[in-house]
Amino acid sequence: MSIEAATAIDSTGETDRHGSPAARMPRRGACPALAAPMQTGDGLLVRLRPAGGALSLAQFEALARAAAMHGNGILEITARGNLQIRGLRVETAGPLGGDIDAAGIIVLDGPAIEISPLHGIDPEETADPAALERALRSTHSGLLASSRLAPKLSIVVDGGGAFGLSALSADIRIVAQDHAHWCVAINGDGRTATPITIGPAGLAISAVGEILSLLVALGQGRRARDIDPALLLARFPGMGGIRPAPALAGKMPLCGLHRLADGTSVLGVRPQFGQMTASDLTTLLDCAKVRGATAVRLAPRGFFFLGLGAETWPAIQAVAAGLGFSAAAGENSEHIAACAGAGACGSAFYETKPLARRIMAAAPILLDGSLTLHLSGCAKGCAHAGPALTLTGRAGGYDLILNGLAADAPDERIAGGRIDFAIERLARTVEDNKGAGESAAACLTRLGTTGVSKALRQE
Repeated sequence: MSIEAATAIDSTGETDRHGSPAARMPRRGACPALAAPMQTGDGLLVRLRPAGGALSLAQFEALARAAAMHGNGILEITARGNLQIRGLRVETAGPLGGDIDAAGIIVLDGPAIEISPLHGIDPEETADPAALERALRSTHSGLLASSRLAPKLSIVVDGGGAFGLSALSADIRIVAQDHAHWCVAINGDGRTATPITIGPAGLAISAVGEILSLLVALGQGRRARDIDPALLLARFPGMGGIRPAPALAGKMPLCGLHRLADGTSVLGVRPQFGQMTASDLTTLLDCAKVRGATAVRLAPRGFFFLGLGAETWPAIQAVAAGLGFSAAAGENSEHIAACAGAGACGSAFYETKPLARRIMAAAPILLDGSLTLHLSGCAKGCAHAGPALTLTGRAGGYDLILNGLAADAPDERIAGGRIDFAIERLARTVEDNKGAGESAAACLTRLGTTGVSKALRQE
């Protein structure tokens, strides 16, 4: 694969919110692919997904070295399990692509297709999502390459097993029902997506082609939610009678050592808030390699080490914790979704990660696992696509949304200098009002907007 980075940046003559000349800031639907880096607050950003989400340790190390050499040394793993390399410059984007080629890392063109992280190695897997992904790309190569598809078109192929993808929302979802049948659904996660057909792999592949054709015809970056229901019903007249197997959440969390049904083990690791430095990643990879790790599988917000024995886990966990990674389930940071924040993103109004750490220290009661705390530097909400307890940055302060998206109307507005007070007050309110056995989410729901607003306004 030959990669030439597109380096043209829109020069609008406008200034950013700091008053400096700026490139046009990315819209919510933009996708910073390897061939077309996106301008952000800390330079150019590249997002890539290695084929199958799989890397050897040597390839992951090569990516870390390339991020340090050509960018600012910061790598991220997104909520969809994609890798991001930050801080590139126009003159370094091309050499980054060359290093990725030299490492033998295959990055496929077109929309990313997310597949189950443990595909092919999980004995509980219902069917092989990697094989279906290859068939989709082969059959629909022309459609998937169309410039009329939305840059952030999302496709999920979930083969089931111990770590499934039911929580991921997608334009198109293909979910194994048994070893030979797949359900195709659109616009949602494992619970909310609308099923359109169930059948063998060939039928599923054909149905995906129909949806892609509809999206290409719509053009202008339209998503599955924009398809006319009447048009959809005309293409899939039996969709109303479909009863797919119930969506099952993955049996295992990401972090920690997990024994698979065949006796092998995988170790799940999460960089704190999805971000890591190249030097920390290299140190962790060296530690894992010495202790027998053979490969890496990318997953939402983290990755799995393959090939480790149970006796090696404590040593790697200790090293990981010292480097700012989580390698044990139940840590508070798992319940915070934080975007890159000010300094890294030109659209953000506050530094999300320092605030996240202050919240972890001052308000652990909010992080009991019953809700996600979404820290979004602006209303785009890049870090989390679903409803959450959300703090959205705005000029002069923050919008608090008790259970919604970053762009939703706020339940309360907080001045910039009062954010720490507001978080402490919110935590104290939950602590004082939470009933026995009641979760933080249930308590906030019961208090409602009126109760929370009253508490935040008290001195």
